[in-house]
Amino acid sequence: MPSDHPAAASTTDAPVRRRDLAVARSLDSARVRSEGRVQRFLDAGFELLASAESGKEFTVQEVVDRSGQSLRSFYQYFAGKHELLLALFDEAIRSTADRLVEHVARETTPFDRLHCFVIEYYKMCLPALNGHASKNNPTPVMAEFCHQLLTAHQAEASRAFVPLVTLLEKVLEESVATGVVRPGLEHEDAAGAILSTIMFNAAYAPTISGTSEPRDRDQGADQMWEFVSAGILAGSPT
Repeated sequence: MPSDHPAAASTTDAPVRRRDLAVARSLDSARVRSEGRVQRFLDAGFELLASAESGKEFTVQEVVDRSGQSLRSFYQYFAGKHELLLALFDEAIRSTADRLVEHVARETTPFDRLHCFVIEYYKMCLPALNGHASKNNPTPVMAEFCHQLLTAHQAEASRAFVPLVTLLEKVLEESVATGVVRPGLEHEDAAGAILSTIMFNAAYAPTISGTSEPRDRDQGADQMWEFVSAGILAGSPT
């Protein structure tokens, strides 16, 4: 039978395809196991962050103990505590971006989507109430790590914030195209300015102003929208 006959090609190729499939299944299984182990370390890290006070750091051993895994396993996936904190920070930012995508998608106009982004992101940046900390709400330790990243590890911080910046740039681009936001606004620069303004205000405004009482979340969010919108809107929405 000629070697270029379809049947011959099929017979020749079949063992290779089956071998590749078997290897892929093995790799998929190993990847699933690895993802599960990593997630247990991350979950343990978030739990420790939720209970930690400002200035108090947890140890790698505490993460290992809480995860129910071994120290050797930890160092198979993380070079050390700093890398774990980076992974936790990435998870927190991505989770925040995913929640914002859901909120923004419910709105029907560019103005409403921009308004929604500012309002909801401000609320997400507010320090978590006692007993309600999670990867979606900053804790004192995570806020301090964020500050450290933004000042001392700018390249790492920039990579972590990509999901949020990308989403806000899309919202701004749509708003400019429809005349909601004034023309000529540089989306990337504006996104950075808006995100940093919201984050800094939510974290430090009470301290700077000397306000000891907890801020009203809705009132604070409305004030933040008034401040941000005054600098970027083209005019009153119609």
